[in-house]
Amino acid sequence: MPQPDDSRFMKEALAFARIAFGEQEVPVGAVVVRSGRIVGRGRNRREALADPTAHAEISAIREAAAAAGTWRLDDATLYATLEPCAMCAGAAVNARIARIVFGCTDPKAGYCGTLADVPRDPRLNHRCEIESGVLADESAELLRLFFRARR
Repeated sequence: MPQPDDSRFMKEALAFARIAFGEQEVPVGAVVVRSGRIVGRGRNRREALADPTAHAEISAIREAAAAAGTWRLDDATLYATLEPCAMCAGAAVNARIARIVFGCTDPKAGYCGTLADVPRDPRLNHRCEIESGVLADESAELLRLFFRARR
């Protein structure tokens, strides 16, 4: 169920996606929110860092865990402009994230309901609530612009 602040925090994630766009990275941004405050921020940086794990969500989760002083983020919400991949969905589960809110779906790599549903898999020891489609058009348009310019 959408929360009143979902659009506001997704706009923050979109701001980080725009930074990634400007750095010629795939424009995905993410923020982690606890108690109404952003405690983790991230953007894709795979090219700059030559690191296949440098996804926006991973960076945001790492920063949030460092700020909390614990890997358990069971009262946090992860906002991502694009549906998290298998790695990022798994990281959210392992961090005990309560909610994942994302913008547009990812038909080629989305693991929060599209290709599979890691965060809600009943076989795992933790499950995340999922909310999709928050500012989906803005998120998708940024990705379209990026890939159109690359082709």
